[in-house]
Amino acid sequence: MTAAVQTAEQLCTKKCVPCEGGVPKLTTAEAEAQIKQLSGWELTSNHERICKTWITKNFMAAMNFFNHVACVAECEGHHPDLHLESYRKVTIEIYTHAIGGLSENDFILAAKIDSLPVSLKQ
Repeated sequence: MTAAVQTAEQLCTKKCVPCEGGVPKLTTAEAEAQIKQLSGWELTSNHERICKTWITKNFMAAMNFFNHVACVAECEGHHPDLHLESYRKVTIEIYTHAIGGLSENDFILAAKIDSLPVSLKQ
């Protein structure tokens, strides 16, 4: 059974469900179809992770964005890998650790991250 492709707006209305394993990974085709609904996100690591990069206005803008992401991630119970390089280059990588690949939760979190405020470099 193929997972239904959902818009970013539909994903934002959902809540991540706890996953301790036993949930099947999304197939490459399912992940490729779903990623098209999210702006700027890419499939990485052999289609088992998604990531996106932002260049923020400055260091404090990056930290502020990370704090917003941390609050959403904690509420969802789904925690991304956060990376900061060159003081304002923010990269977020998401996957479902328990299954070593992508699940619906990853796309829910990505859509919610995209709805957060972020001060970008002009």
